[in-house]
Amino acid sequence: RSEPKKEGASTMKLLLLIGGWYVGNAAYNVYNKKACTNIHAHWSVAFAQLVVGVVWSVCLWLPGIRKLPKITKAEWMSLAPIGLFAAAAHGGSVLAMGAGAVSFAQIVKACEPVYVALLCLVVPPIEIKPALAYAMLMVIVGGVGLACVKEGKGVEINMEAFGWASFANLAAALKGKLGKDVTHNLKANKAKNNMDSANAYAVMNILSALWTFIVVAGTELSTIKDEWAHAVDNGAAACKKHGLDSPKCFDSNTIIVNVVLSGFFFYLYNELAFQFTAEVGPVTSSVMNTAKRVVVIVVSAIIFKEDLERNAMIGSAVAVAGVLLYSLAEKPAAAKDKKH
Repeated sequence: RSEPKKEGASTMKLLLLIGGWYVGNAAYNVYNKKACTNIHAHWSVAFAQLVVGVVWSVCLWLPGIRKLPKITKAEWMSLAPIGLFAAAAHGGSVLAMGAGAVSFAQIVKACEPVYVALLCLVVPPIEIKPALAYAMLMVIVGGVGLACVKEGKGVEINMEAFGWASFANLAAALKGKLGKDVTHNLKANKAKNNMDSANAYAVMNILSALWTFIVVAGTELSTIKDEWAHAVDNGAAACKKHGLDSPKCFDSNTIIVNVVLSGFFFYLYNELAFQFTAEVGPVTSSVMNTAKRVVVIVVSAIIFKEDLERNAMIGSAVAVAGVLLYSLAEKPAAAKDKKH
């Protein structure tokens, strides 16, 4: 028996959520790449982006614009590991896009369903996907592999970007697998604890920021002052060499603006994505997330003048199509689980 359609999920509302999600994600990728190009302290950039989201949440909670979540200490502790994986997924993505082209990082991140499917086979509760879904994983891997083949040069991979994007995929898959029941149980009691989709993401963002700071403290905190001065000097040198109108020219204010805007758009698109998923369910959301990846690849390639060769374009199209078909192939299994 099909579930009744949720009230309020009007076509206009869904279109606005999708539009904000897509625009926010594309803008985040643009400003994140600019910030990572400006200053090579990428864990610090990732942390600052999360802090922007924390400040935004607090500004909504304090005046009562949004209800303050009521979470017990035990619930915070149950969410802490999920926040760790969320922090790793975000940090890995930032470092991947800082190390290479945004389009390449997005192509590799299309492999996330592969990690999800494999984890579902080894991490309890065990989940068996339909045979067609597993077949589509081969399509995804094949597409990503083709995108890494340079015409006349053979396989050419930015291993640092590939490694961090793969790290982000694994972390995101673990977050989804281990956090599904925890967050679902919290949101099921939202009338009492105010844990709707927006607050669920806000709480996860706070935990991600705390975990990311631990990484920053152990890696970049001791050198951030010198790195900042070095970045500002590089920007001044670029202005002198290329002119004030050059995109390579930047100063300290430029770095701050890029970091703050990337943090704002990161929080915005994730919150809207959470709301969209709450309205339509995970399968439709996964399909729309696939289409979003195409938009980001195209926008970043245009803005940053990234060279997309024929193999890269065909490979990314095949990989994205594979993700779309994988999402649709999962639907029968999801429906079967609901009946049980």
